[in-house]
Amino acid sequence: MPGDLRDGRIVIVGASLAGLRAAETLRDEGFTGSLTVLGEEPWPPYDRPPLTKQVLLGTAAPESTGLPMRRDVDADWRLGVRADGLDPIGKRVLLAGGEALPYDRLLIATGTRARPWPHPEQAALDGVLAVRTRDDAAHLADRLAAGPRRVLVIGGGFTGSEIASACRERDIEVTVAERGPGPLVGALGGTLAKLAAGLQRAHGVDLRCGVTVTALRGDDKGRFTGADLSDGSRIDADVCVIALGAVRNVEWLADSGLAAGPHGVACDAGCRAFTRYGIVTDDVFVAGDVSRFPHPLFDYQMLSLEHWGNAVAQAEVAAHNMVSPGPLRRPHLGVPVFWSNHFGISIKSVGVPTFSDQVVVAQGSVAERRLAAVYGYQGRVTAAVTVDMGKWLEHYQRLIETAAPFPPAPGAADGHPLISELPVPSDVPDPAGLSHGPTVALTGHLPDRRLTVRHSGT
Repeated sequence: MPGDLRDGRIVIVGASLAGLRAAETLRDEGFTGSLTVLGEEPWPPYDRPPLTKQVLLGTAAPESTGLPMRRDVDADWRLGVRADGLDPIGKRVLLAGGEALPYDRLLIATGTRARPWPHPEQAALDGVLAVRTRDDAAHLADRLAAGPRRVLVIGGGFTGSEIASACRERDIEVTVAERGPGPLVGALGGTLAKLAAGLQRAHGVDLRCGVTVTALRGDDKGRFTGADLSDGSRIDADVCVIALGAVRNVEWLADSGLAAGPHGVACDAGCRAFTRYGIVTDDVFVAGDVSRFPHPLFDYQMLSLEHWGNAVAQAEVAAHNMVSPGPLRRPHLGVPVFWSNHFGISIKSVGVPTFSDQVVVAQGSVAERRLAAVYGYQGRVTAAVTVDMGKWLEHYQRLIETAAPFPPAPGAADGHPLISELPVPSDVPDPAGLSHGPTVALTGHLPDRRLTVRHSGT
């Protein structure tokens, strides 16, 4: 890039929440150069959380989910254009149509896509859907509005649970099939998975845990009619929603030399991408769901997140660092926060619940379905999850940030006493045994686990 960091050419790959907020921040920081934003979808950036909530309930139109633009970013928006490769030596983004787009600095914000059903011929049945994009949500909303007899949801994570909740709110029969011991167990551990299971069943969900779907069935016209389960049972349904988690959009970086793999693109705390050999770049940055970054509160392990708030915060840090000299750059060290509303309750989390060995219900109770659960690892607080007690999240975030002892001491910020329960194992399962993936994943220390070290000479 030219000597003036606020001039030159910046390309953002990903017309996403992270891409938009980065573009806005670049202009706020005084960047006056050329700004291009690529997006594979034809739509301007839109908000994804409403897709599995208001859109499926019919209370919001898919086109109403567009994100507000906080300022004119004066960008060349290239929508409906897919990045097909990266030439880091020539500093060019290679487009699917053969065009090469030059850059001085690049931001990768390509996010994730829905993990597909592994059998393409079954996935092609009419009525088998996933929900990740605006078009996906519109398609499923139309199916639900038509009043199917039953919906089968494969995967008991947050997305699957929100879809099941929308079905029940529309008085549609729904079956949830989860390979693991309970819904949300991959994100919250065993204690709260029991609460989630009870909540779903109380709202009429046919919840099947500890089973896998072995085959999707269709009629002679190619319409989905049901599924076979590993326990020998069969589910008859008109619609099947695949909610098996997310896949990072990194395939276009396969020949780039960057540390890009199934967990995302590795970067440092300043959002600068690593090469496969752990060398930090100075002209390629990463933000949002596709990123994988180290965090000092969690043993400097690389962290992969699928969070709205993280996408915004990381995009702003990345944009600032793209146009700032080294001494003025800042780290992205935000504590992960996420939330979900389904079956009439609000679940909010701070920290990394899966980075734990014990959990204690510090306030409320599982029976009341109103509580604050605090997670600990090797004697310090690492996470907290609240159920309809969101006002306490800020208090527990301070405990995490200060590496407070676990279990937490009695007495909280406003003098409300904490109940004295004994900690129990947090019962975090191996993700390989689940249908759904965690929204926060600790992925080890290496920039790229595919690394092979070759020594030259004798």
